Amino acid sequence: MIPAVAHADIPKPVIVLIAWTLVMLAWMLATRLPAMRRAGADLATLVGSKASDADRSLPATAQWKAHNYNHLMEQPTLFYAVALVLAIGGWGSGINAGVAWIYVGLRIAHSIVQATINRVLWRFVLFIASSAALVVLTFHAALMVF
Repeated sequence: MIPAVAHADIPKPVIVLIAWTLVMLAWMLATRLPAMRRAGADLATLVGSKASDADRSLPATAQWKAHNYNHLMEQPTLFYAVALVLAIGGWGSGINAGVAWIYVGLRIAHSIVQATINRVLWRFVLFIASSAALVVLTFHAALMVF
């Protein structure tokens, strides 16, 4: 292991967000597969379907988990990259680890809101707040690198 990473705290929130993403994957499958069966979809005969096809044929509440899982494949990838840069550079503890935990907490809250009640305003506020945390981490990484 790279010495700076071995002493950084920032990998902990990274692993928690990865684990949460896997929880959302399981939740999505546990919700979506039964909904597909009820809708008469047969995985063995489906050819070339798209996410929008599922949006038209499955209940919205089943799709919310899938949408959130997709969201966890988007912006958090930037978080993983910047966290790794901070850890390797020796800036992965202290304030940056704290901001990383805030980011992860906000993303988990966003997931719970989207997967359950899906209030767009609440999701938007959580998204903007988590994005602000990502901006802070990126700014700190830029200070370190440049």
